[in-house]
Amino acid sequence: MVEVALVTGAARGIGLATTRRFVNQGMRVAMVDRDGDVLRQEAAQFGDAVVPLEYDISVPEQVSDMVGEFQSHFAGCQALINNAGVADFGPISETTFERWRRVMATNLDGVFLVSQAMTPILAKTAKESYSSIVNIASISGLRASTLRVAYGTSKAAVIQLTLQQAAELGEMGIRANCVAPGPVDTKLALAVHTQEIREAYHDAMPLNRYGSEDEIASAICYLASRDASFVTGQLLAADGGFHAVGIGLPALRQ
Repeated sequence: MVEVALVTGAARGIGLATTRRFVNQGMRVAMVDRDGDVLRQEAAQFGDAVVPLEYDISVPEQVSDMVGEFQSHFAGCQALINNAGVADFGPISETTFERWRRVMATNLDGVFLVSQAMTPILAKTAKESYSSIVNIASISGLRASTLRVAYGTSKAAVIQLTLQQAAELGEMGIRANCVAPGPVDTKLALAVHTQEIREAYHDAMPLNRYGSEDEIASAICYLASRDASFVTGQLLAADGGFHAVGIGLPALRQ
């Protein structure tokens, strides 16, 4: 039996790296992203191992349609990876309700909607094989920082949502865990982190470097796999030790 994963936000960054790892492990992957052009371009490299699904997971009707199309291709799902997210950094005084809702709609609502819609499929798969949910939060959900009122709050909520899922879905055989990446060399980080911020992160992290997308994907795939069969309700901070050593980077306050 070929195992199946569904990865949201799969067209780039951590989602794409996770897709690549799953495919290399012999799994098939439903790649979900709302950026259809990039999604189809990236999916082409994997051939028949993936199915690109162009949907916006912040819209309930699109989530329902996405799950319907998923079921037309796959009979079950071993791993649901809720990775899709948006970042919008700014002071509290400049964060309008529209900006707040835009972040929450994808980062939190999307995780809830996709997980809820996929639960019957995951529960059925768990009886025959195994199934798990891995939600992608952020180190910003664990430690406060300026300019992240919406982003940090959304990711903190994802961590709590993961605990709720573990508590309730465990009786169905579905595990739920969370990965909180620290600074990672993604295109987003390269775009928003100045050289001063990068140097400050390096100085504040025991490993003295940013992580790679593949390193985060490795943590995700472990929690999703049979190797973590007795692990649920856990938060794995893949952050180079950033969370372990305190709070506060002056360069991030500017």
